[in-house]
Parts: sequence; structure tokens; C-alpha cells
Amino acid sequence: MTFLGTGGGRHTTMYQIRSTGGFLVEHDGGNLHIDPGPGALTNMHRIHYDLTKTDSVIISHCHPDHYSDAESVIEGITRGGWVKRGHVYGSPTVIEGMGGLGPCISPYHLGIAAGHTVFRPGDTLDVDGLSISIKKAVHSDPTNVGFVIDTPHGKVSYVSDTEYSDEIADQYIGSRVLILPVTTPRGNRIRYHMCTDDAVPFIQRVKPELAIFVHLGVVILRRGVDEEASYVQQETGVRTMAAHDLMVMDVGEEISLTDATTYDDDWIPSTAP
Repeated sequence: MTFLGTGGGRHTTMYQIRSTGGFLVEHDGGNLHIDPGPGALTNMHRIHYDLTKTDSVIISHCHPDHYSDAESVIEGITRGGWVKRGHVYGSPTVIEGMGGLGPCISPYHLGIAAGHTVFRPGDTLDVDGLSISIKKAVHSDPTNVGFVIDTPHGKVSYVSDTEYSDEIADQYIGSRVLILPVTTPRGNRIRYHMCTDDAVPFIQRVKPELAIFVHLGVVILRRGVDEEASYVQQETGVRTMAAHDLMVMDVGEEISLTDATTYDDDWIPSTAP
């Protein structure tokens, strides 16, 4: 999993203090892009990733820090619209629109892909051979969800934006890796999001091997996100860290964390016409 962006929220997104590009998941069955918001395309170019390798895209909800680059990702999947391939997965607001939110993917872009699926909490998807369970969230987009990815080496969970509750946390018990959207620091809880104070009981209930902070807002970045993660590790006894842009996580018998190789040249993919 390559973290194409670890920021989140309006102001981090507006100023791109951190990229907000979601995740690129490379697995035996293919390549999946999760929540491609602003910065996804730029960071894929920086690591010389050819977007035509992507097979599917999955979008948790209809907020721009989770979807704004998605239509370009779909164009990559379909070789610029010339080849009908790939699949688009999204919540109801993403695909259909609901309550003034969305749809955020145009009928044209849904039409050039080989197919699309609307998911809801409780669903289990087969995404190019990768099993992904859909979990409930409590967010300003009421259709938002989290994901549990079932890998041969354990479950990797991406919670996505939500308020904390024991019920929300308990959905992720059994996760080996817990990717948590910790938008604000201690003492600074905002509605529909989690702060460091919420990360402590969440991690205590789930007890993962590794917890990773993402969706980092301006205030927690100013406060010092590494210090916030260290506090949570001390409180929970679980290895906890803040992700950074272009961090790469390889989940095998061991969990390794490295940085992607970046390039500054004018690279043009061989697949470009």
C-alpha cells in the first residue's frame, strides 16, 4: 500500500499542506486505488506509476478530499476511454447522489468503465480477487463507510472519516493494521471526525499490531502529529505512528514501512499516445 496522501479536511486539502490522494493498493489480483483525492495524480507521477495499471477504484464518500482525482483515475483505467475495462465502487452519494451530495462521478465516466457498484455497510466486495468488507461510519455524508481488506497476511482496515463510538470501533476487531483518520489533536474534537482522544479507546478496543494516523488536519500538523501518535502508543501499548506522504507499507509475515522512490524528471509513460 502506497500512501499517496495523508492529509484530510478542508484546509489541508485547500492548501495541500499534505497531499490528499488516498491509497494505491498493489495485490496479487491487480492494482486498486482507494479514495483518490487531490494529489493522487501528482504523486503517482512522482513515483512513475503508470495509471493504466490500475484495475479498480473505490470511493468511500462524496467529499472532494476523497474523490476529486477519481475521474482521471477512471480515464487511466480505461486507457483514456478507448478500452472498456475496470470497475468503479462507491457509496450511494458517490454513484447516485443523495441529499444534495453528488453524484461525484459523471455518467460518462461510469459508462467508460466495464462496470460500477454501489455499496452499503454490511456488503462484502470481491475487488479483483481482493475481499473488502464495508463498515458503518458516522459522518456528514451519511453514506460514508470504512473498509476491511482481507489479505493472506491479516486484515488491513481503513476506517475513513467518522465520529467515535464503541460500535464503530468494534467493527474492526481482528485487524492487524488499523488506519485511522485522526483529524485533530487532543482536546480539539470536531463533529463527524476523530481526534487523538478518540484514537485511544478505538485502538484499545481493536488491539491491532500497528495503528497508523491519516486524514491529518492543519491543527494536528501544527501541534505535532508524531507527538500525538507517541502519546497514543504510550496510552494503549500498541505501536502507533503517523503516516507521511509516499510511505509504502508491505504486509507480509512482517510489516515493513519504507518510502517510495520519487523522481523529478519529465517522465512520460510508454503507454501514453
